[in-house]
Amino acid sequence: MHIILYALLAIVLVLILSRLMPVKGIRMISTEELKRELKNKNKQFIDVRTPGEYKGNHIRGFKNIPLQQLPKQIATLSKDKEVVVICQSGMRSMNAAKLLRKSGFHSVTNVKGGMNAWRS
Repeated sequence: MHIILYALLAIVLVLILSRLMPVKGIRMISTEELKRELKNKNKQFIDVRTPGEYKGNHIRGFKNIPLQQLPKQIATLSKDKEVVVICQSGMRSMNAAKLLRKSGFHSVTNVKGGMNAWRS
């Protein structure tokens, strides 16, 4: 009985730690770093928030592709250019970044803290 309990605790611990660890192949940048990269025309900037959130406030140069629509619209993005993703807090954009990596995108960047951290 104790072995099963320890095994379950170990599994839960591994799942929690895997959520906290950085994902291989996804670059993380601050909003300060983002400000320096916004002028780079060789990057694709994607905001994965809802259309309402995007309309309320967004960064010029970011295209709105809500996370739920990303799987359908992924073919509109170039795998040859880096994709920079942002959301409100960094969670949805991390999910988008993982989806992009699984779909064969090699250069994917997530903005830490998302729009909550953005100060123009």
